[in-house]
Amino acid sequence: MPDLTQAVQLSDPLRTLEPVPFFACDVCASLGRQREAARKLGDLSTVSDCNIEIRKHPHEVKR
Repeated sequence: MPDLTQAVQLSDPLRTLEPVPFFACDVCASLGRQREAARKLGDLSTVSDCNIEIRKHPHEVKR
């Protein structure tokens, strides 16, 4: 039987899967700053909301 007295270390899936803001875009840059401020306060709900908005924010792809 496994030793259940040891703490399990889990990674934070929200942190590894976060979108990278396009900082040349004012909206994305603002969301990126808001996300980092929320993370410092421990407000993971706002961090998640910012991630969703960054993912959904459209940018034209140059060809």
